[in-house]
Amino acid sequence: MSAAGVDPSVYLERLARVRAAMAEHDVDTLLLSVGHDLPYLTGYTAMPLERLTMLVVPRAGDATMIIPALEAPRVREVPGAFELLAWGETQNPTALVAGLAAGSGRVAVGDQMWARFLVELLPQLPGAEFTRAVDVVGPLRMSKDQAEIDALTAAGAAVDRIAAELQRGEIPLVGRTEADVSAHLSRRIIEEGHDKVNFAIVAAGENAASPHHHAGSRLIRENEIVLCDFGGTMAGYCSDTTRCVFTGEPSADVAEAYAVLHEAQRVGVAAGAVGTPCEEIDRATRKVIDDAGYGEYFIHRTGHGIGMEEHEDPYIVEGNQLPLEAGHAYSVEPGIYIPGRWGMRLEDIVVATADGPVALNNSDHGLVGVDA
Repeated sequence: MSAAGVDPSVYLERLARVRAAMAEHDVDTLLLSVGHDLPYLTGYTAMPLERLTMLVVPRAGDATMIIPALEAPRVREVPGAFELLAWGETQNPTALVAGLAAGSGRVAVGDQMWARFLVELLPQLPGAEFTRAVDVVGPLRMSKDQAEIDALTAAGAAVDRIAAELQRGEIPLVGRTEADVSAHLSRRIIEEGHDKVNFAIVAAGENAASPHHHAGSRLIRENEIVLCDFGGTMAGYCSDTTRCVFTGEPSADVAEAYAVLHEAQRVGVAAGAVGTPCEEIDRATRKVIDDAGYGEYFIHRTGHGIGMEEHEDPYIVEGNQLPLEAGHAYSVEPGIYIPGRWGMRLEDIVVATADGPVALNNSDHGLVGVDA
């Protein structure tokens, strides 16, 4: 769908920045099909069909969106940004792309382009060198503008309201299946203004030791931890938060571990100053957990970037030396997972700013006991 309500100048400015990046990377033509680079530059999200949609962006000259004729009515045209070229059922769309890209020495293609289309295109552009479009568009998408930050903030506030309901005991837990509670959270995500649900993890007791547990038929019982990690897409941008509650009074081992987790997450958020390498945030968070003796039970990276996609650059992980820039948005979500017993995670979305890191999730960070 098109991004109705977005000022067309946003797309013109983004395309100008992309062309500057193309020149920097010596890319003659940029080819974007399904995936989020396309709506980032045009406001249009292509359906993942066997019929090809492709935005062809030359370094100089007009961009063209090649699209199946039956899909063309869904496009909100942006004057000056791209021309629309609809193709009929008996035409060869890759030949149309090749015609527009003819003579290109270096072509950058989107990561999500289907292999079938790339395989068809390769012999039609003999002599061209192919590279990844993420090197061109990725750094631009990482640095969110104010409109994007506003969208992330609104999405974060929406899931915070749901987390607060969970923590107040307004979402019944005991006696319900994980799947039923997951469906409840999913309904609330839509009711709070999201266009779609991306996930709603609900994991009780020992199941919470699996970070990406799939909610199932397991009944939630009294006196156990319940991990809820949920988010969706709202006005094109994603939300993501994790909170844990305890159905009763937390046991000593759980309370002790959660105090460590809480501190690790706080330290991780605070570490996100502009200029700090991403891996340093991971190290700061991990050190708290390591020093407390739970290091072997923290089994994933500290966080991931977020924006139009739930997981995107920058990744907060050892080995990523990319310095944070103002506008980078990412999660800080350490976890401790004891196999066969319990697991816990605490997650906020954070935006790096010149004045320091700003957390977009503000529901209670404690392990709340609920009677629900």
